Amino acid sequence: MDILENLNKEQIEAVKYIKGPLLVLAGAGSGKTRVLTTKIAYLIQEGIDPNNILAITFTNKAAGEMKERIYKLIGYATKSMQISTFHSFGLKIIKENYEYLGYDKNFGVFDSDDTLTIIKKILKEKNLDPNKYNPRGIRNQISKLKNDLIDVNDYSKYALTDYDKIVLEIYKKYENDLIKNNSLDFDDLLVLPIKLFQERKDILDKYQEKYQYILIDEYQDTNEAQYKLTKLLASKYQNICCVGDADQAIYGFRGANYKNILNFENDYQKTKVINLEENYRSYKTILDAANSVIKHNLNRKEKNLYSNLGIGEKIEYYRASSGVDEVNYVVNKIKELNKEDVSFNDIVVLYRTNAQSRIFEDGLLKANLPYKIIGGLNFYSRLEIKNLLAYLRLIHNPNDDVSLERIINVPKRGIGLKTVNNLILNANNLQTSLYDTISSGKELLFKNIIEELREKKDTMPLVDFIDLVLDKSGMKEELKNEKTLEADIRLENLEEFKSVAKTFEEENGVISLEDFLLNISLISDNTEIKEINNCVSLMTIHAVKGLEFDYVFIVGMEEGLFPHQNCFTEEEIEEERRLCYVAITRCKKKLFISNAMIRLMYGSDQVNPVSRFIKEIDNSLLECKNKFSLNKENFSVNSNANLKKIDYNNSKEEKINVKNNYTVTTMDYKVGDLVYHENFGMGSVLEIIENKKDETKTLLKIAFKLPYGIKTLIYNHKSLRKV
Repeated sequence: MDILENLNKEQIEAVKYIKGPLLVLAGAGSGKTRVLTTKIAYLIQEGIDPNNILAITFTNKAAGEMKERIYKLIGYATKSMQISTFHSFGLKIIKENYEYLGYDKNFGVFDSDDTLTIIKKILKEKNLDPNKYNPRGIRNQISKLKNDLIDVNDYSKYALTDYDKIVLEIYKKYENDLIKNNSLDFDDLLVLPIKLFQERKDILDKYQEKYQYILIDEYQDTNEAQYKLTKLLASKYQNICCVGDADQAIYGFRGANYKNILNFENDYQKTKVINLEENYRSYKTILDAANSVIKHNLNRKEKNLYSNLGIGEKIEYYRASSGVDEVNYVVNKIKELNKEDVSFNDIVVLYRTNAQSRIFEDGLLKANLPYKIIGGLNFYSRLEIKNLLAYLRLIHNPNDDVSLERIINVPKRGIGLKTVNNLILNANNLQTSLYDTISSGKELLFKNIIEELREKKDTMPLVDFIDLVLDKSGMKEELKNEKTLEADIRLENLEEFKSVAKTFEEENGVISLEDFLLNISLISDNTEIKEINNCVSLMTIHAVKGLEFDYVFIVGMEEGLFPHQNCFTEEEIEEERRLCYVAITRCKKKLFISNAMIRLMYGSDQVNPVSRFIKEIDNSLLECKNKFSLNKENFSVNSNANLKKIDYNNSKEEKINVKNNYTVTTMDYKVGDLVYHENFGMGSVLEIIENKKDETKTLLKIAFKLPYGIKTLIYNHKSLRKV
């Protein structure tokens, strides 16, 4: 068969270029996987031994699909080929050379749970408080160090703080424990082959001879270890083909370095670069919008997506008056699409953070529209939400044994299974609740916390009470100390739960904890019913990469949400812009974008400026479906993409206490400056609200990381300084 049939000119050029380094810059929807698989088939047709080909991708699923596609093209020749993930390839190298690395043949590989168990054991041996030195956070930090190729000796040069010095001690002990157990961890599958190749040139030469043709998919997602391993193998023959798109590099938080693809031509001097710019997925309007946004990134390779599928409809933009108004808009649009015979399966709602799903889940439930959460759980099914609800239920009803069992050791208090079983035995003998049997030990400290909270449950607004529960229980502190991305997401979800309480209070007036819990039970019960086949998809933008839908809603396009408020540096903003590019290019037929003038977030009303990414879309591509015109809105974006002249008249600002709260300073703040606050940490100046008559009353509106959010502070605030 003609394997080049139906490929375009650029795709054929990429397939047929087989001698020397090749960089294929494949835009979204441009058929990169087809090019990669066809290229492998072409190599074999040209007489290259399949055993001399190494193809690397990032997931086992992708590797399996690649093998299947190549098999359909050329048959059984794929059986002997090395088509795998980086880690599977690394394991193969170690298995074949274990003795040179100091391991016995029967070595084991620890997964992340095994690693966590070892770190917990080390903390216990060293008598270190796991609340202060969170084992998950330390596990993730060690993993990052390994993937950055920083060993114990290297890290000792950088460990300056007391915390880092403790991590260094644990890192040393952890590595020794691995060796003692004749085991490696998942990160060693990359680190050890690099170590082997650097120390044994003869072994490196053997693998360079074996894998003379190397193909890497999604090269923009490689980390330092993956980059180094690839470069060592390819350095001899340099028949390396890397396929990727720097504009779709969105995994910096995982350690991926998009600069690897930008620097490819520096690493391989005679590189051939081919752009795949024809998109086979989307209408021209959608691609023009994606191009107009991403061109604002400075660190990228120039390319412009185009399509021959037609112009398509304009992008519908809705500036809602509130978060609820935005949900109603999305729900009504989904109803309209469904009436036009659009399947629910062809519709997706995309948001920047997991916590945003909650309000859209509620809206779809009320409208009786089917939905499913992709890449995550329904809001009320998430572990941290279930734990918080268990606290609230136990506070309301101390006889709730199920809730008590769930959270008596959440967060960890040293209350083990044996203690709980003794409580159950005593409760059964006395025919009473577990709560009533508690009279001593660590479990009594837990009971005292619940009693203290029970006394206060009817003395304050529900939102404030939930905040108190999060503090007194230790749940919030545990997540802050964990210092992981997963913990930050859980913290956001807990903060968003306060919005649930706030909304319920506003709709029903002053309510009791009992009423609130009953309402939550009804909502969470309905949530389970909605998991059916034909349904609207809800997911974060990170989760949608690699997928496509006919109709896409990108919601919450506001400063502080998207781009996220935790992004301060220009490099972080550029990754957010790439994330926006990915979101837009998921759409095939029609794109809807929306935001809100005022939004209830984390239990309080916030006024977030319109996302800079909307301003970066050419006006001619947008159709505004509300009374707020893009040209007339009271905001502007300067050349550095920072926002000014924002109307905060409708926001609920915190009261400012001027007396004794400022210092005389000549500090010259500008919009976009990074600042540090003694209590809130790092932040970015969103707006300067000047008061020329009295400088002490000039205000700074600053976006801090969660859970603090946007704060308004005095210009000369004594706790604030410029970074």
